[in-house]
Amino acid sequence: MEQDEVIAIHEAETGVLQMAPEMRVENPSDLSLAYTPGVATMSKAIERDPSLKAKMTLSGKLIAVVTDGSAVLGLGNIGPAAGLPIVEGKALLYKSLAGVDALPLAVEQVSTEEFIRTIRNISLSFAGIHLEDIAAPQCFEIETSLEQLLDIPVYHDDQEGTAIVVLAALINAAKVVGKRLSDLRVVINGVGAGGIATGRLLYAAGVRKLTLVDIDGVVRPDSPACNSYQIELAEQIGYDSGSGSLDEVISGQDVFIGLSAANVLSGRQVRRMAADPIIFALANPVPEIEPSVAREAGAAVIATGSSQHPNQVNNILAFPGLFKGLLECGLKRVDLKLEQTVARALAHMVCDPAPEHIIPGVFDEGVVETVTQAIRAYVIDQNSNHI
Repeated sequence: MEQDEVIAIHEAETGVLQMAPEMRVENPSDLSLAYTPGVATMSKAIERDPSLKAKMTLSGKLIAVVTDGSAVLGLGNIGPAAGLPIVEGKALLYKSLAGVDALPLAVEQVSTEEFIRTIRNISLSFAGIHLEDIAAPQCFEIETSLEQLLDIPVYHDDQEGTAIVVLAALINAAKVVGKRLSDLRVVINGVGAGGIATGRLLYAAGVRKLTLVDIDGVVRPDSPACNSYQIELAEQIGYDSGSGSLDEVISGQDVFIGLSAANVLSGRQVRRMAADPIIFALANPVPEIEPSVAREAGAAVIATGSSQHPNQVNNILAFPGLFKGLLECGLKRVDLKLEQTVARALAHMVCDPAPEHIIPGVFDEGVVETVTQAIRAYVIDQNSNHI
């Protein structure tokens, strides 16, 4: 697609979203019901019973999609204004694919405490908070704090969304190469928000031979350059993955998961991996290795974050149906068990995995409903376990 075409599409209508009324206002009677004096009746009712707010106003179905543009996969820190098209696009997908109303919001790059205060102070207007493209380690504290402060679901797409879709794809990739998920040696390159969340979920799903590599090399419990969240994950995994750079630890690995930057993996390195290596090069818009280079080097399964290649591992498979299910079921938290449930449901949509088909396509029928149904099943299971 030409860049001029992209610009023209977004300039034509000043973005890709608009507000639409749920009722017509065409006469004095309509006005009295929709606005004055009718709203006074609603205001008094909500004053008496604040829980009515979610039933009688947009706040009961509206998601805030919030960014400060500090960590966009493949683009880096582009700032809040430049991050706005991304959250606007996600709001469009929420509505188009799942019927969920979402409002894109750009917040200045302020302190962690001020960011948390800002979202808390506007939270009464929303039924959920979707965090997007916020740098680590601040994003971890922001999400954790908001989960504790708010009585609505808080979801960081770069964490939970990424982890869910990576696990779904890896379940089927392992089947293609005839290896058990628990036996895989996996290197995650890029230990930011997505890398840490993916490491946590893969570990919870039974992957134990995990090597975490960031810009300064392997993340170990004693790594002086790493943040506390990276250290905590390395300690939890407890796997002696050696030390050094990606080049020094790539030998013998079954899986490369790239959540980092363009062109950091070479064909020579792929050749040093285990037999039938699995390559997930997920940086956008340019992957860690071009699929053609990985294929020539012997990769058995290749996935990217782009729709231009087979096996698009993209958060769009998760977030529309996820929030639809959260709102429908009144669920307030996204935990590791729920993430596994959704990932396995997505994986099971592909009945006969093949090298170029390990995950559903973005527009495959039933993706949103599969995710939503997985959440329903999770809630039923949780409720039955508490009886």
